[in-house]
Amino acid sequence: MNYFSYFSEIEDTFIRRRGKHLMLSPIDWALIESWKERGVPLHVAIRGIEHAFDSYESKKHKRTVKTLLYCQEEVEAQYAEWLESRVGSHDDQNDEAEDRKSAFSKDVVTAHLNSSLDALIRLAAERAIDKDELLEALTRAGNLLTDIREEYASAARPDTRKLEESLSGIDRMLDDAIRNSTSPSEMMTFEPEVDAQVKPYKRHMEKEVFAQTRENLLKKRLREHLGVPRLSLFFLHS
Repeated sequence: MNYFSYFSEIEDTFIRRRGKHLMLSPIDWALIESWKERGVPLHVAIRGIEHAFDSYESKKHKRTVKTLLYCQEEVEAQYAEWLESRVGSHDDQNDEAEDRKSAFSKDVVTAHLNSSLDALIRLAAERAIDKDELLEALTRAGNLLTDIREEYASAARPDTRKLEESLSGIDRMLDDAIRNSTSPSEMMTFEPEVDAQVKPYKRHMEKEVFAQTRENLLKKRLREHLGVPRLSLFFLHS
């Protein structure tokens, strides 16, 4: 299981155990992203999903599992056990070496960097008249991504983990700028839309996970509205 297969591996496991093809909902994707952001290892998340379905099948429920949220409690429990088992562990170097093994060819990553840079340049040009924080962030992101792309292209052995860290950092900068550049009236349009999506699941989720899931959905909606691309390599799978 690979660092960059996080989303697709979890999706495949859920669909396989459910027994029928079912597209994941935006809530499910946001939940997966919250696990990723909190550092839940892929194998731990998958083990939690497997255990949740094992328990479900042993109880012979009549209703079918329709959402990944059914597995959330077991994934959280498995993650807590994993954290406890890692106290004093010295496997970090092995984990890092494994993470450097990219699921993508250099051509695929280069194409992603090129298309992302083109989108950032186009958006910056479109917002040139606004001269707001988002324009500044788009310009900075474009400059940084230009350097990152050149470094990646010239590296004999590109370190994909370091690349991902750089791209995720730019994504966070853009998210902050998007939020700060969105007017209160615009936010009043998007927040109720997101709240309506997450409300049915609130009582099934831990407070911290719910807050993170809501925030991820809001970020996603704002980016879609503005057309700002996600730079992280994780989103090549989503």
